[in-house]
Amino acid sequence: MRTARHFLNTALFIFPLVLAAQDKLGTRDGEITFFSSTPMEDITAVNSKVASVFLPSTGAIEFSALIKAFEFRKAMMQEHFNEDYMESDKFPKAIFKGKVLPTSGDDLSRPGVHAVSVEGDLTMHGVTRHITVPATMTTAGDGGIQATCDLKVKPEDYGIKVPSVVREKIAETLDVKVRIAFTKL
Repeated sequence: MRTARHFLNTALFIFPLVLAAQDKLGTRDGEITFFSSTPMEDITAVNSKVASVFLPSTGAIEFSALIKAFEFRKAMMQEHFNEDYMESDKFPKAIFKGKVLPTSGDDLSRPGVHAVSVEGDLTMHGVTRHITVPATMTTAGDGGIQATCDLKVKPEDYGIKVPSVVREKIAETLDVKVRIAFTKL
């Protein structure tokens, strides 16, 4: 009798965890690209090691990107980015925590392309700002979801100082693209 009760209590404890795990989508190889264009120079960097988790039942979404994982065409740009601008030893990650808001009660579990808004807090270089951006989520028949989002980021909004000597080479506003392929965890 005691064993049966212990088993039942354990099952009642574990069952919700199993259900929650079935609802969780994630990746460790999402991609964030940023682009800066000025008459003096175009700068592109790509980070293909972005970790992200999405809970479709609640809309909760998080991602984390190591700053040092951004790769540039020129090694010197990457060095300046990490040491002079992003201070990646002091501020090693960019983190977003927020929520996906479907438009008009759209059901993201239904296969197809869904226009959504993503709202939450973006923390970068030790500064947290609340943002809301439009995004697209494409749900596949296998339960996977492709998420894409384009946003504009001003380095000064995050306390990132650009020396006047190179100000002409770095755009005041950077184009940032987020591409994440979520699969069931």
